[in-house]
Amino acid sequence: MTITTAQAERFRDAFDQMTANIGKAVLGKDHVVRLSLTCLLAEGHLLLEDLPGTGKTMLARALSNTIEGTHARIQFTPDLLPTDVTGVTVYDQHKGTFEFHQGPIFHDIVLADEINRASPKTQAALLEVMEEGHVTVDGIAHDVPRPFMVIATQNPIEQAGTYRLPEAQLDRFLMKTSVGYPDAESTEELLLGANIRDRAALVSPVASGDLVREMSALADEVYVDRAIVRYVRQLAEASRGRPHVRMGLSARGALAMIRVAKTWAISTGRTAVTPADVTTLAHPVLCHRLLLDPQATFSGIGVHDVITDLLAAVEPPVDRA
Repeated sequence: MTITTAQAERFRDAFDQMTANIGKAVLGKDHVVRLSLTCLLAEGHLLLEDLPGTGKTMLARALSNTIEGTHARIQFTPDLLPTDVTGVTVYDQHKGTFEFHQGPIFHDIVLADEINRASPKTQAALLEVMEEGHVTVDGIAHDVPRPFMVIATQNPIEQAGTYRLPEAQLDRFLMKTSVGYPDAESTEELLLGANIRDRAALVSPVASGDLVREMSALADEVYVDRAIVRYVRQLAEASRGRPHVRMGLSARGALAMIRVAKTWAISTGRTAVTPADVTTLAHPVLCHRLLLDPQATFSGIGVHDVITDLLAAVEPPVDRA
């Protein structure tokens, strides 16, 4: 199935409307909001590594309100159990049967706050649901709703008492980014509205779950030329041989790049992916998938420096659009 220009333009209009709607709560962060929506429509999950008080919870709640979905926030702590996330089977004495009580993971948008503070066993329970799309308890599978998206957060400045996510589990997040501090104008607007306690409450639904599912299906049909596929493959291969890189881009990471590039392309009203889509999304898609050696830290080289060098080393195809 090939999508039409009219379909792409309708997708763009809906995407822009949702972006503007979320922008009522998350001021001055249009690019981050667009990345979050792209992640949702590509049916992936988002990792936010940011300082406290930058609006991560507000982003998750505003996103949920925009799509008329449900929202849950899980505060990860060392004593959090897997059943606190997924749910548990309880015996009902009146009925004489066991019943499954759903955990907070059974919502459309789930904020996993400070995910690296929970034990590896609890982290694994969450990441399994993210990958499989269902919870299995006592041999019975319980599907999570669709749309379904986990927004996990990490605090980069406090590492005491945390359990770092293994690289193989980080790869399950479609993208990683940060909200960051607002610019001067947005900060002043935020301070002038100090009487507004809950900005997410200002966000009313502009899309339904059915529309989100339709948009996700439409994004899957965006055309990707063989030259773009070859470019992503070359980036993946080149990343594995770059200086200071211990682990390069996996096949799953390359697939993630294609998926988000399709959604990003149609969000701007186009029916095909261009090389610019790949380069624009390279940092959020690759930054948590490339593992650097210790020498890079001593040399002051960060993962974003490596990605910038990688993009410069691999020549993109000529855009014939």
